[in-house]
Amino acid sequence: MTYVTVSAKIDRELREKLRKYGIPVSKVVRKALEEEVRRVEEEEVRKALQRIGGVLEKIPSEEIAALIREGREER
Repeated sequence: MTYVTVSAKIDRELREKLRKYGIPVSKVVRKALEEEVRRVEEEEVRKALQRIGGVLEKIPSEEIAALIREGREER
């Protein structure tokens, strides 16, 4: 895995509190960024599912059932 450095400016008071409490900045930032990426990806999937659902609503259920049966028979 390759790493890159990301930097952010914070005020001096916050930096002093981070040091005082021994808060590992890189670990906290990494976790926050990972969570934000996960949140955005989940939102993308949610939107895609809504679009797909709209398309599937237009297909008659009989046709969907026939396609599923056909798929099972191919196995």
